[in-house]
Amino acid sequence: MAKTSEFVLSERLEVSTSGTAVNGTIDLGAYIDVGDSQGVMVKSVDFIWQGVTSTGTATALSLALGGNGIGQCQVFDLNRGGTEQFADDNALVASGQLSYGSTDNNMHSSADVFPDRFGRPGGRVVINDNLYVTTNWTGSIASNEKVSCTVLVTCVITKLSKKDFMALAISSSASSE
Repeated sequence: MAKTSEFVLSERLEVSTSGTAVNGTIDLGAYIDVGDSQGVMVKSVDFIWQGVTSTGTATALSLALGGNGIGQCQVFDLNRGGTEQFADDNALVASGQLSYGSTDNNMHSSADVFPDRFGRPGGRVVINDNLYVTTNWTGSIASNEKVSCTVLVTCVITKLSKKDFMALAISSSASSE
């Protein structure tokens, strides 16, 4: 049962070196209440890719690149150490990818998991205090430029039954293995 209207949380990560993962967190601690069996239901996750100029301003992604490339971003409810994981990881909340072809100036975006609901209607419920975001860009980044990935998480605060809350807590701790 939703206790709030939808709200959006965000995290922006900047990659300046090809193939190097960059990590961030989205703090959920203010929204989680163990005693009240309250969690955050993630309804959708959007990945927005932009270029960043040498002066730190936003620009078209194609202007920040020196050639072909692929960007990947994943959101977890457990800390996976900043490395990409396979889609069967129970802690994976959402995943997205962007491919850029410089010869034809063509971009293609795909959402691998958007979000993983685990059979729950309406979205993915998280009861951990943080969401962990990792992103990287593999390909040529222009000199003194960066690639930015902004993650927008649309969610609501939800109240769970004690049984549902306990089941999530058990499955969350089991997926930390």
